[in-house]
Formats: sequence, structure tokens, C-alpha cells
Amino acid sequence: MHKITVLGSTGTIGVNTLDVVARHPDKFQIVALTANTQVEKLLTQCRQFQPRYAVMLDSASADRLQSQVREAGIDTEVLSGMEALERVASMDEVDSVMAAIVGSAGLKPALAAAHSGKRILLANKETLVVSGGLFMEAVRRSGASLLPIDSEHNAVFQALPRDYQRGLAAVGVKRILLTASGGPFRTTPVNELRQVTPQQALAHPNWVMGPKISIDSATMMNKGLEIIEAHWLFDAAPERIEVVIHPQSVIHSMVEYVDGSILAQLGNPDMRTPIAYAMGYPERLDSGVTALDLFKIGRLDFEEPDFKRCPCLRLSYEALKRGGTAPAIMNGANEVAVSAFLAGQIPFLTIPKLIEDVLGLLTANEITCLEDVLEADALARAVAQRWIGTGYAQ
Repeated sequence: MHKITVLGSTGTIGVNTLDVVARHPDKFQIVALTANTQVEKLLTQCRQFQPRYAVMLDSASADRLQSQVREAGIDTEVLSGMEALERVASMDEVDSVMAAIVGSAGLKPALAAAHSGKRILLANKETLVVSGGLFMEAVRRSGASLLPIDSEHNAVFQALPRDYQRGLAAVGVKRILLTASGGPFRTTPVNELRQVTPQQALAHPNWVMGPKISIDSATMMNKGLEIIEAHWLFDAAPERIEVVIHPQSVIHSMVEYVDGSILAQLGNPDMRTPIAYAMGYPERLDSGVTALDLFKIGRLDFEEPDFKRCPCLRLSYEALKRGGTAPAIMNGANEVAVSAFLAGQIPFLTIPKLIEDVLGLLTANEITCLEDVLEADALARAVAQRWIGTGYAQ
């Protein structure tokens, strides 16, 4: 019986993880579930999976959950705060940690899992984006194993040889090709993007995702973050990572080899496929995903991304090449910009403008410890908030 902590169990990845767990009750046992403020949803999950621990980052929400757990007669201990998240990510009885907390809040518990040598199923982009060097060093030192959950990186992982850690050139890899749907505005004239509403930006054509990730998809920042992730996951130089627009979202990514071969992983756009692959690795599990019908799909289209149309892609390559805290600065500014857009404070096209200005205002410093990352993140957020407050966004 494989014992699992799910960080961010009420989000899209967490819910899909629990769906896979429910299909294999003989293989997996939930030790801990965590959330931020969604008390009712976490309570329902506690009823079904009976975890030993339930953690809420928000202390007031934890108090409410504690009361309801007691009333329901559920034998689950309720904890709260960041230290509790780190605890359930690193405790001895846990074998695997699904790191699915969205945003920088997932950084510390993911690092705790890495330092503890866990099998980490990594769905939190920001862990690698803002602290890739620190995180990968922790994985190496502890002997932890790392399996990517993002559909793109999971696809690359499946298409690479098992010994790819020897170096991409050593195993004949020429390029990593990350596919992107293009989001909801792939064909929208640029001048019409000025009037985009949050509701329109949240309507992804292929995937069901949370609000932050959906907006990142609309701006293509999600693909920019994935470029940085791929760099750390596969030790790939920026020039070996390319983005390919693929509107059908059937090919989840590809690996090109020096002999001219391109290996691709295909499947319906459902996060349960990469989740089940990582949970069962090296075996394959029934994920509950409908089989891909190639005859129904009929065609696969590919386009080259337009960096002028998608400035967040350009910014991500630039931040990766600058190194140090530049990706952390970019990520912090992006999170503030996305929240401001969803709140109606800034227009859609201002998101990349805000990020670029914050990157230009702040110096990227070397990362020697976690505090360097957290300081850069906090400073980027503060500068971004001041930027919004000045009215530059108008």
C-alpha cells in the first residue's frame, strides 16, 4: 500500500489525483490532504478518504474544519499553517507527495518533501521556476525521485530514454518540443484583446483548470513557466527547448533526436493520464480517461508561436537566460498581475507590460539559499503592487 500526501487536494490536480486513488484502493492510501480555504470540499474528501491529517493553510478555515470534522465523527486530525504543510510533506510514513498547491505557496512544502527523500509528483510550476537550482540539488542530495505531472513535461519524460540523466546530448536528444494549445485567443485579432474580460480568458478551449493557470494559458505565460521547468527537469539549455502551437491538445509534447526521429506522447486532454502515469511508475494504471479516437480527431495542426503576440514567452526565455532570481521576479510579478486582472484592476494586455517593467526595475541576484528566492519574490510583488497603484496600467 503506497501512502500519499496530497498538497492542494481541493484544486483541479488534487481532485483528479483522488479520482485515480479511488480507482485503485488496493494500491494507495491517503495520509494527508491539504487546502487553503475550501472547508466544505476538504470535509467531503475527508469523509471519503479518511486521512490521518487534514491541513488548511488558513487558520480560521482550519478552525471551521475542525468543528465540522468533530461533528461528523471523522477520525482526522486538523492542522493549520505553513509548518503543518511542511510536516505532512516530509513525515516518515509518507511515500509520495503530490505537490499541487498553485503558486509560490507550494514552494516550502515541495522543498520539504525533496529534503526528506520522498517520491515527488510535481504539479507546482513555481517550485522549479523560482528555485529550480535549490530544488534539484535537494532532490539529488536526499535521493528523492521526481516525476513531473504537467502534461507537457510528463510527455517529455515518457519520450526520453530512462538514462537521460547522462545528458541530453549523450542520449541523442536534439530538442524538446513543448506543445501549447494557444489558449482561448489564439486567433483573436490583437486589437480585440484590449477588451478581453476575465470570463473570456478563463474559458480554455481544451483543458479544465483553475483560474490562475487558465489566465496563464491565455497569456501563454504557462508555456513560459514550462520552458523554465523543462530546463531544470531535463538539464536542457534554453536553445534546446522550443514551443509548438498545437490547437487540438492531443500531442502533449515531443522529443526530437539527432537521427531525425521525433517521439510524441498522445492522449485526450485529461490530467488523470499524467497523474496515473506518475503514481504508478514504472507500471501503468487505469486512469479512467477515455481512449483517444484518432479517426474522430482526423487532423493534427501545428503553428510557430508569435513572440510579438505572446510577449510572456519572450520574457520567460529572457528571465531563464538572466538566471539567478530573474525567474522568481517574473513569477511574482505575474501572480500579482493575474490577480489584478481577475479583480478588474488592470486590462488583459497590461499583464505582460507589468511583468516586463518589474523585471526591468529589479536586479537579478545570485541564489545561495531559500531566503534569496523569498526576498526576490516579496520584492517583485511589492513593486508590482505599487506599479498598479500608480495608474500606469490605465
